[in-house]
Amino acid sequence: MYRRLKDDLFVLFAFASALLAILPIFHILFSVFYNGIPVLAKYGVEFLSGTLPPPNKAGGGVFPAIYGSLTMIVLSLMLGIPLGVFAGVFIAEYPSSSISKAARTVLVIILEFPTILVGLFVMAVMVIPMGRFSAIAGAFALTIVMLPYVATYTEQAIRSVPQHYKEVGFALGLNRFRIVFSITLRIAKKVFITGLLIGMAKVSGETAPLIFTAGNVWRSTGALNEPAGAIPLWIYYLVQQPYSNYHEIAWGAAVVLLAIFLVIFLSARLMVRS
Repeated sequence: MYRRLKDDLFVLFAFASALLAILPIFHILFSVFYNGIPVLAKYGVEFLSGTLPPPNKAGGGVFPAIYGSLTMIVLSLMLGIPLGVFAGVFIAEYPSSSISKAARTVLVIILEFPTILVGLFVMAVMVIPMGRFSAIAGAFALTIVMLPYVATYTEQAIRSVPQHYKEVGFALGLNRFRIVFSITLRIAKKVFITGLLIGMAKVSGETAPLIFTAGNVWRSTGALNEPAGAIPLWIYYLVQQPYSNYHEIAWGAAVVLLAIFLVIFLSARLMVRS
């Protein structure tokens, strides 16, 4: 009787802990959709194609922010995925190398590094020498933020594959490159893609690094060497304004940002299952 009671209490505690862990997520999702969906319904397609309206004026949209976010995310993926994958492969395949040990240490440091300091670093090495904020600088900052996630999960994916699979590849005459990318990462693709998703999710909602690198604009020219807007930046600045229509636009932009992430996430999950 006493053991059964302890078991029931343990199950109840575990269930309550799991519920408490996911409640904040559902609260955030509910708040964003509850406040943001009416804004999208009110403004319609113009919200996705228009620009920021004057204070307390109806209409407008967040197209410059959407364009800037997608541009910097795509650029950061183009830079961060190859660098992160090859760094993770090198660390996993040559663990005793001094370069590998140093790279792992640096990646762990970057993983725990405040992202606002990443923005300050990129500002010092790119923005100040260029003399302006730019989408390229913002993408470079996001690349640094993404890099440790991609590299770490790539390393874990390679290490999770049993050694005999690699030995079979060597026995068939394959080189190390073919074994890693044709056998190892294919077997551990769920772990690998999970790392890409986490890195993508991290950079899609980053605000602090972009303040010091992208700069933020309300009317973007689309040039990569010019200041760029981003959805997180717009939300950050709009909620500080005393105008009700800007608060509405901020809620709508939050829904757009969440929708972009969900589309990418669900697409990747379907790719993993297939």
